[in-house]
Amino acid sequence: MIQKFRKKPVVIEAVIWTGKNFDEISHFTGDWHGHKKSHEDAEEAAIRTGCLYISTLEGDMKAASGDFIIKGVNGEFYPCKPDIFEKTYELVIE
Repeated sequence: MIQKFRKKPVVIEAVIWTGKNFDEISHFTGDWHGHKKSHEDAEEAAIRTGCLYISTLEGDMKAASGDFIIKGVNGEFYPCKPDIFEKTYELVIE
């Protein structure tokens, strides 16, 4: 039988990858996104290309400039495209 379900309201934390805020993303995720590179080399590559890799439960995922980096309910991280983020989340004003 087909049933309908509504996503539970869950508050998450997220940061937009601007292509330049490597240190902010690294601090947020606790990872420096370049497991085989030095922090400085990983930062230079991310800023030069506008892309970085986020360690997720499914492996490393590529995040492009403008993508949101989300911290999930179990402390996991993953990138999310802006259009999907906008359809799924709204800003919480505290």
